[in-house]
Formats: sequence, structure tokens, C-alpha cells
Amino acid sequence: MSNPLIHAFFLGRATAEVFYESVEQTLTEVVSNAGKFDAEQRDRLRQFTNQVMERAQAAEANTDSGPTTAVHQPADLQETIDDLRAEIAQLRSALQNYRSHSE
Repeated sequence: MSNPLIHAFFLGRATAEVFYESVEQTLTEVVSNAGKFDAEQRDRLRQFTNQVMERAQAAEANTDSGPTTAVHQPADLQETIDDLRAEIAQLRSALQNYRSHSE
């Protein structure tokens, strides 16, 4: 009583349903994995940002020794200015000696 045409119809229908379910499951897994990947990347970025901020704060704390740093900078700056003035004076003296000997 089985008609081969009806049998082929139901076989094709079952194949389409199984294929559709398989594709649906695969797409669901892909979207799920993409969501997991996005969440992991956001978490890694947050951790990276926290590490950068912690290191920057630690470095700032190590180099920041309070008002004594500000006191040393002008002294170093003044020393640099004095050294430059001394070099300028030496150059002027050498230039005057050169001019007086070349005339």
C-alpha cells in the first residue's frame, strides 16, 4: 500500500527538517561562541586597563617624593644656568683673545 512517491515526499520532508535543525543548532553555537568571545575580550580589556592604571599609579607614587622634588629642581635649574653663564663668559673671553690676536 506504500506509494513510492509519497515515501519520497516524506523522506525529503524529514531530510529538510533534520537539515534545518542541524543548521539552527550550528548557528546557535556560533552566536553563543561569538558572545562568549566578546565577553572574554571585554574582560581581558578591563583587566589590561586595570593593570596599566595600577602600574601608572605605582610609578607615580615611586617618583613622587613630595615637595622635596620641587626644591631640587630649581637648584638643578640654577646650577644649569650658572654653568651656561660660565661657558658664555669663557667663549666671550676666547673670542676677545682671538680678535685681539688676529688684528
